Amino acid sequence: MGHEVEIHAEEEAWRNSPEYAAWKERYDAANHRDGLFTTMSGVPVEPIYGPGPYPGEYPYTRGVYPSMYRSRLWTMRMFAGFGTAEDTNARFQDILRNGGTGLSTAFDMPTLMGRDSDSPWALGEVGHCGVAVDTLADMRDLFANVDLSSVSTSMTINGPAAVILGMYIAVAEENGVDLADLAGTIQSDIFKEYQAQKEYIYPPRPSVRIITDMIKFTSDEMPKWHPISISGYHIREAGSTAAEELAFTLANGFAYVEAAVAAGVDIDEFAGRLSFFFNSHSDFFEEIGKLRAARRIWARWMKERYGAKAERSMLCRFHTQTAGVSLTAQQPEINIARVAIQALAGVLGGTQSLHTDSFDEAMALPTEKAARIALRTQQIVAHETGAADVIDPLGGSDYVEWMTDEMERRAEAIFAHLDELGSGSILEGVYAGIDNGYFVSEIADSAYRFEREINNGSRIIVGVNDFTDGDDGEQNILRIGPEVEEYQRKRLADVKMKRNDADVQAALDAVTAAASDPDVNVMPSIIAAVKTYATLEEVSVAMEKVFGTYVEKAVL
Repeated sequence: MGHEVEIHAEEEAWRNSPEYAAWKERYDAANHRDGLFTTMSGVPVEPIYGPGPYPGEYPYTRGVYPSMYRSRLWTMRMFAGFGTAEDTNARFQDILRNGGTGLSTAFDMPTLMGRDSDSPWALGEVGHCGVAVDTLADMRDLFANVDLSSVSTSMTINGPAAVILGMYIAVAEENGVDLADLAGTIQSDIFKEYQAQKEYIYPPRPSVRIITDMIKFTSDEMPKWHPISISGYHIREAGSTAAEELAFTLANGFAYVEAAVAAGVDIDEFAGRLSFFFNSHSDFFEEIGKLRAARRIWARWMKERYGAKAERSMLCRFHTQTAGVSLTAQQPEINIARVAIQALAGVLGGTQSLHTDSFDEAMALPTEKAARIALRTQQIVAHETGAADVIDPLGGSDYVEWMTDEMERRAEAIFAHLDELGSGSILEGVYAGIDNGYFVSEIADSAYRFEREINNGSRIIVGVNDFTDGDDGEQNILRIGPEVEEYQRKRLADVKMKRNDADVQAALDAVTAAASDPDVNVMPSIIAAVKTYATLEEVSVAMEKVFGTYVEKAVL
């Protein structure tokens, strides 16, 4: 009885503290969403439990906003893209009809590599892992009947990101949408391509120049737009550990900050619009600790190392996607359970938006039914579990706090190594780590260790190396036939035949000239070029003439 009285007295003292009062004032100022905020049994729940620091307060370990999901749920941003622009637009419409609150676009491999559908490189790949976008005509069809002034859009593309952004801007202007009203993100994170995903065009330094031009352009013209989403997701999918994903991602973020500041952009003009993209894997508590640590590390480094003054510059806001690499072709229906647990970890970790993978993605792009189940999984987490009713509900758990600290400690050790590589510059350390194979070798070593644990049975993957009995019959999967490539090639040929070739060539020459002058921003010339129906590959090649292409060094 005495212990209970002691706890009650401590809680009363906490709730009567000036710190709690200051937080509660900010919390009460938020517009709270409609909700009972009671348990299923009718027990009222407070917005937060345990002492500060509170959500919305430096260093933001418990959340970037004072009220978090009590005011607004995370954006349910479902990733979609396959076949033609018309095919993907139909999937977009289905997502929005079924309660999705944001769109996320997957592009096919030729588009990701800056190549057109009629390129020899594209043979057999058109529309297979995402949507094919060759010209402004495709982008127009991709977002037909989507209100770009009200729907937040994310586009996962890196090497040719500036060209895709140029097309998106052109479509918005055609529809009479003010650029200041465009909300969304284009990934643009080229560092992780050299480190993990390998979808690059130009060498690192000119690629960063293009990104800083995008940051400058969007800072001036598109205040709601996130010009870069620094992505740990693909680093983790390549085989890194959670701590490596955390550290490499934030280091890349620091590197982009240093590059933009060196290009003359004030840190508080752009840093608040940087966003992040993390993986939510199967080790539940490790993932939650990783996401909590990310906020704390970013806030401290931005304030103490880079001198950011604006609160927004210190906020590590991120999208989360469940772990595609964890999905199994064996007994694929049990992936629904994996995804639900990973989604819950992302929510308890405080994500700002979330994509849930479809159970059939280990075999093919998701079917419409599987994509709907994935979206419904998020809606169950949001509306049935109570996880969104209390802010940082696992904060104060000895294990979760220890895991948060441990993720931070491991990340700081990696930052110290990169700082040393770069002689005091994280940017130069990242360049050096790409050049000497540091990132690639660390990820490869981690992937090998994990695979060895599966192969020797010390780590169980249900349905793969244990509990293998089950219905492994043929699944109904989405198939992309050769007719998609035939259609896209014909469409591209028609666009080329109807355009004014002299205008196209003049616009491409202007892109090359802009790329040649480091004092000229390449974005206006890119936007002008795509409006002439210059293709994705033509604009990319116009910059290749100046920047060259990147060839990876072998790492043994």
